[in-house]
Amino acid sequence: MLAFEIRMADNEHPEQHEHDDDHISFAAFVLSLAHTAAVHFGDIPDPVSGQHAEANLPAAQQMIDILSLLEAKTRGNLTAEERQLLEQILYELRLRYVEANKPQSRIITP
Repeated sequence: MLAFEIRMADNEHPEQHEHDDDHISFAAFVLSLAHTAAVHFGDIPDPVSGQHAEANLPAAQQMIDILSLLEAKTRGNLTAEERQLLEQILYELRLRYVEANKPQSRIITP
């Protein structure tokens, strides 16, 4: 299962978070995409149905591709914390994708 965590950086100001209902942060956007990928991996229940779906690896790969595109297009324009978050999430999702594509080893094959 993927583990994502956001911590408020020391240089962030609380007033930046006063209107969170009206504003989405870059970190929240990235985590939203990562959460969607985790749903596609079948690791997290679907937020609408509450059920774990079967893995949809093409959809998970598409979310990884979107995050990769976001990384490329924002290069040089992110804070250190945003860059680190995006790199860490991409790393974890890519590892999860490789893991999900491994053939299941069985002691006895049917």
